[in-house]
Amino acid sequence: MLLGPLKELKQVDARLNTTQGVLEGIVGEELGVLPGMDPIFSTLALERLVGFFRNVAQRNHNKDKFDVIVYDGLSSDEMLRMISAGSKARLYLKYLRNAAEKTDIGRLAGPSVLRLVDEAMSISSSTTHRNGKMSTEIWDILEQMLERGSSAFSEPQKFGCYLVIDPDNPASVATALRYWGCSIQAGAQVSGAFAIASRHVNTESEERLKKTFSPLPFAFIPHLPFGSPLDWNAIIPNSVNENARNLLSLPASGSSSVTPSVKFDAARKSVTLFMPGFDKSEVKLYQYRGGSELLVEAGDQRRVIQLPSKIQGKVGGAKFNIMDRSLVITMR
Repeated sequence: MLLGPLKELKQVDARLNTTQGVLEGIVGEELGVLPGMDPIFSTLALERLVGFFRNVAQRNHNKDKFDVIVYDGLSSDEMLRMISAGSKARLYLKYLRNAAEKTDIGRLAGPSVLRLVDEAMSISSSTTHRNGKMSTEIWDILEQMLERGSSAFSEPQKFGCYLVIDPDNPASVATALRYWGCSIQAGAQVSGAFAIASRHVNTESEERLKKTFSPLPFAFIPHLPFGSPLDWNAIIPNSVNENARNLLSLPASGSSSVTPSVKFDAARKSVTLFMPGFDKSEVKLYQYRGGSELLVEAGDQRRVIQLPSKIQGKVGGAKFNIMDRSLVITMR
């Protein structure tokens, strides 16, 4: 994953002579993976297969044909950071663009660096090379790519995010609820929840668990011992797993109902945020650009909400609705 992008950059640099041979002197085999690089490389690997940031996948050749990709990251927190990477990178890009367009060093070095990035992206794409584009166009293309990548995680038909719960463990239930809210904060929509069945779960506790995670689609999956080889030919068609199979097919069929994460009410001049797993004390609201935006911080995640013109203004108050798991913010 490290050598491939470096090789592409070297090919472009050899043609453009942007770094005057500096890149050619870098020996990729000497470089190692630094802490924090793993999720970045994982994202790049997924991008090459499914094309989050492009209209089509780059290298989904015959040998890479697939129906579904199941990704289980290093941890749930790393997954959330990966999901939110696109939206956060857009903010970095905005500030970087501002510096490049308004400073002497940016105006001097920016065009060459942008051309190098543009050419490198074109090398690995099947689309026509974007030679000759102005810097503003390249900036816009980069921003559109990041926007497409971040929005892909919010579409259940493209990206399914599921909670896995141990119903015998109260901490597991509470953690799953919190990750539900954190996923929304990161920019994804949870498509459903799976609970590992056990002999301690009766009808009453099952209904209570479903109510806790309502309105999420919910299904139980059998406990599978991994101490011995598993017979998947017997496990998959088993009627006990029918609800789980149906739950997984909901996003693909387009019949999955997802609770909107944000609702605007122009008449009441209010914003309703769906935030399961949190209470009012855990949510912080900031406004840095007048009343056009709202920065929401909760669960180690931040998201910027663009306010419609009829609702823009200063925050007047906030009330948490426990029944709806929603925070209602009144603007003034």
